[in-house]
Amino acid sequence: MYQGFYTLTSGMLTQSRNLNVISNNMVNIQTAGYKRDKMTSSTFEEEMLYRTGRHNKENQTEMGITSKIRTAQETHVNYEQGSFEETGGIYDFALTGNGFFCVDTPNGVGYTRNGSFQVDNEGYLLLNGVGRVQGTGGPIQIDNENFSVDSTGTIWVPDEDGDLREAGTLRIVDFENYEQLHKEDYGTFSSTEAPRDVQGETGVLWQVLEKSNVDMVEEMTSMMTSQRALQSAAQVLKMYDQVMSKSATDVGRL
Repeated sequence: MYQGFYTLTSGMLTQSRNLNVISNNMVNIQTAGYKRDKMTSSTFEEEMLYRTGRHNKENQTEMGITSKIRTAQETHVNYEQGSFEETGGIYDFALTGNGFFCVDTPNGVGYTRNGSFQVDNEGYLLLNGVGRVQGTGGPIQIDNENFSVDSTGTIWVPDEDGDLREAGTLRIVDFENYEQLHKEDYGTFSSTEAPRDVQGETGVLWQVLEKSNVDMVEEMTSMMTSQRALQSAAQVLKMYDQVMSKSATDVGRL
């Protein structure tokens, strides 16, 4: 009887955490470059069941393996590339293929697929709420809005004579192992592994944004499934509580 309490309660907690992950995906469906999360669960501390006699405890018979608790194991990030949307915004960029933009953060370099940039009061390219965007030679400063960008991420600004000068080139990097990336705020990732530069390998699109790779229909289906599982566990847990109350009151008086 008591095993049911463990099973149902752990199931409710697991489904609650899964709903949090799904909700976060749905909230960020319009966030440029956002990568979908998916939670996986597993059993916790499996146990072997044995059958013995009431008085003689020798010659135990194995009955099977059971686990009283199901728990959230980890959250995986889907790094699949999202679709592209032409915005016409002069500070919007997207990457074709694998790779990340580099952004200076208070905790070091952050890596992101979100190319919805702005400029600060000094004209430096930045990701709002995070920090300045890194170029191959340091932060990129743009002092003229009539600039152009080529497929390598190099930004060309006209000077007073009409000639083009290089304002900087977006630093694009990639990693051998995405599993070591850690998701941070504002769609950025941190890494314990040194990245490799992929300038020239990964193309840059200008006035284009990469959309989130979240599928709203899939997320809605997952949310309804998780909600129903949570509600079912709650109803059965209520029945368990009623049965235990009966056994402690009515049956206990017999």
